[in-house]
Amino acid sequence: MAKKFRILDLFCGAGGLSWGLHKNRNFKTVVALDLDENAANTFKKNMPDTEVFVGDITDNVIKERIIACSKKKKINMIVGGPPCQGYSMKGKKLGLADPRNFLFQEYLNIVKEIQPEVFVIENVKGLLISLKGWFKGEIIQSIERLGYHVEYGILNAADFGVPQSRERAIFICSKEKSIPLPKATVVKRTTVRDAISDLAYLNSGEGGFEQAYRIDAQSEYQKLLRKGSNKLYNHKASNHKNIAIEKLKLISPEQGKECLPEEIIGKQKFKTTWGRLKWDEVSPTIDTRFDASSNGTNNHPYLHRAITPREAARIQSFDDVFVFYGSKVCVRKQVGNAVPPLLAKAIADQIEKNF
Repeated sequence: MAKKFRILDLFCGAGGLSWGLHKNRNFKTVVALDLDENAANTFKKNMPDTEVFVGDITDNVIKERIIACSKKKKINMIVGGPPCQGYSMKGKKLGLADPRNFLFQEYLNIVKEIQPEVFVIENVKGLLISLKGWFKGEIIQSIERLGYHVEYGILNAADFGVPQSRERAIFICSKEKSIPLPKATVVKRTTVRDAISDLAYLNSGEGGFEQAYRIDAQSEYQKLLRKGSNKLYNHKASNHKNIAIEKLKLISPEQGKECLPEEIIGKQKFKTTWGRLKWDEVSPTIDTRFDASSNGTNNHPYLHRAITPREAARIQSFDDVFVFYGSKVCVRKQVGNAVPPLLAKAIADQIEKNF
C-alpha cells in the first residue's frame, strides 16, 4: 500500500508548493503557516481542507500551536522555503546564528520537535553557490545533526514542464535513506505560446477578476491547466500610462528596448527592461513586478501591455481553477513568490518512488 504523506507547509505563501504536491494523491497538506494574511487567505480558499495559521514563526504562541496541531494531525512531512539572506562574509562569521537566518533555524527547530519522516527545503540558488559552498556546508551539517540523510541541488522548473526558466535550490531530507533529486520529466520544453496563446486579446486596462473564456485551448498544456475550470479568473491587464503604451508600440514583437530611440529609454540601465516575451521559448523567471512594462522581460509578445496575473500564473504552472485573492499588489506578490506547482509535483513523485 502506498505511503501517505501528511504535510506541514511553513512559509506557505499562496500555496504553489502544496498545490503541486497535491497533484500526487498520496500527499496532503494538513497544516500551513504564513505571516502574510492575504497569501494565507488565497491558500485557504483554494485548499479549504487545510488548517491555515496566520502568524510569525518566531512567536512562541504561534509556534506552540503549530507544533501541537501538527502532532495531533500526525504530520510526517514538512515543506517550506525559509528566507535566508546571511550568506555574506558577515554571515560566514556567524553561520546559522546570523540574525538574518533565524527563520531558517526556526524551520529546523520545528523539524526537531515534530520529527517528520521527510522534509523539503526550497530556496534561492545563491544558497548553494555563495562563499564557495561554505554556507551550504553549514546547512547540511545542521540537517545531519538532526539525524537526516540529505540530497540537494539546483532544479530548473523548465525541466519539469513549467514554461519558465526558474532555478531553485532544493534539499530533500529523509530519516530512512537518501532520496535523490528528481531528473527532468520533459524532453521538449513548454513554451510561452503553449502557456498563454489563448489569452492574447486584452489591451491595457481591459479584463477583470472573472470572465468567460473567449478562445478555445490551443495546446495540450492549456487543456491541462483549464481542466475543471468554467471561468477565467485574474485575467486583468495593467492600466498602463500612455507614455508606456507609446513605448511598447515602438517595440517589435518579441523584441526589447533595443527598438527604442536612445532619448526615450529613460533611466533603466538593465538590458532586459522593456522586453517582450518570446512565443517559442520559455519565459525568464517571473518576479513580483511582472505587471510593470519597464520591469524586465514580462511584456506580452505582441500586445502593448505587460502580462496579466493569470498569464503569469500559467507561466508558473498554476491551474486555472486556482484563484488569487487580494489587491493587485498582493496578487502579483503571491504569484511571483510561488513555487511552480509542476516542480512541486515532480518532487512529490520522486519522494513517493523512493519510499
